[in-house]
Amino acid sequence: MEKNEIYVGIGSNYKQMAFRAAEWSGLEKMIPSKEAKIAIKPNLLGPIPAKEGATTHPEVVAGLMEYLFQKGFHHVEIMEGSWVGDKTQDSVECCGFDALCERYGVPFIDLQKDTGVVTDCGGVPIRICSHALEADFLINVPVLKGHCQTRMTCALKNMKGVIPNAEKRRFHRMGLFDPIGHLSAGIHQDFILVDSICGDLTFEDGGHPVQQDRLIAGRDPVLIDAFGAQLLGLELSEVPYIGIAQSCGIGSSDVSNARIYTERKGCPARTDSGADFLSSQDRTDKNSGAGERTDGLGPGKNLRASLSFMDKAEEIESCSACFAALAPALERLDRETLLEKLDVKVCIGQGFRGRGGELGIGSCTSGFDHSLPGCPPDSENIYNFLKNYLENL
Repeated sequence: MEKNEIYVGIGSNYKQMAFRAAEWSGLEKMIPSKEAKIAIKPNLLGPIPAKEGATTHPEVVAGLMEYLFQKGFHHVEIMEGSWVGDKTQDSVECCGFDALCERYGVPFIDLQKDTGVVTDCGGVPIRICSHALEADFLINVPVLKGHCQTRMTCALKNMKGVIPNAEKRRFHRMGLFDPIGHLSAGIHQDFILVDSICGDLTFEDGGHPVQQDRLIAGRDPVLIDAFGAQLLGLELSEVPYIGIAQSCGIGSSDVSNARIYTERKGCPARTDSGADFLSSQDRTDKNSGAGERTDGLGPGKNLRASLSFMDKAEEIESCSACFAALAPALERLDRETLLEKLDVKVCIGQGFRGRGGELGIGSCTSGFDHSLPGCPPDSENIYNFLKNYLENL
């Protein structure tokens, strides 16, 4: 597989699809030696089952491991650090990765317990977990989904799981886009297999899954994210970290010059030469094919419409777990037509520490007249708190 190539597999047998994606891509030839230390990095942001559209399906990782073992690679491990507010071990158990590791005899490395090393990332010093830096070959298995702060998350943002919790908080103080864009200049992504099976197109913590039954493989995280943005109906300008990563020399966002191949059940495998994998009518162009939603709705339009209620929030340096808990609470109040009564902003984030105001969410707004404590607070508690506030106006 060349860096300007993207493979799109469509089907319902996810383990088999992952195996086929690795086989088609020639993954075996990318890995430096049979003794290489291979790390697989899924998205396990919290204890949320994959069917909710937030985390990586364990079957996808199972397919990768079966391919690697069949090819004679046995130094394989899975690593991840969940977002601030949840324990990685809880995510591992809830998402079925404890059973996966036991079945295949591979270790799971909890990066929340790892030490960090300050690394130059395109001119920006970022502390990266030691274990991630020690891998000889890193396979990134992100979920393509929406994000209530950065509009989307895929290959580049999934690397946020390889930094310590303190650094994750600092990313939010830095505004997310710039540090995410620089991060992959310090941590290599050697192969990317995107779980685009049922990602939530609006929120990173799931709850609104959209069935797409799709896997996407590539070698360039910038190109993969640019392609993912296109599938979500987003302009590159709406996801600034993609352009920042490109400026750091990590890859290219030029999807128009990419070679994109779609494989459905029954289609022939790519030849060793890579020529004519599928006939030209099956090739995905930048405006059609794999990007179509299964329900026929335009994903970009749906994404924007679904996030309109977030205008009621004002966030400064908020952590993902905290902001993600606020989003569904506001959406629920909006559906109940209660949100229209709100004439002040709901403030949230580290930037409100030591400040006063009317209405705040999280421990960082403890100085506000009306504040819900928690780091992060639970979405149900946020909903009840805001509903009570609105009913007493």
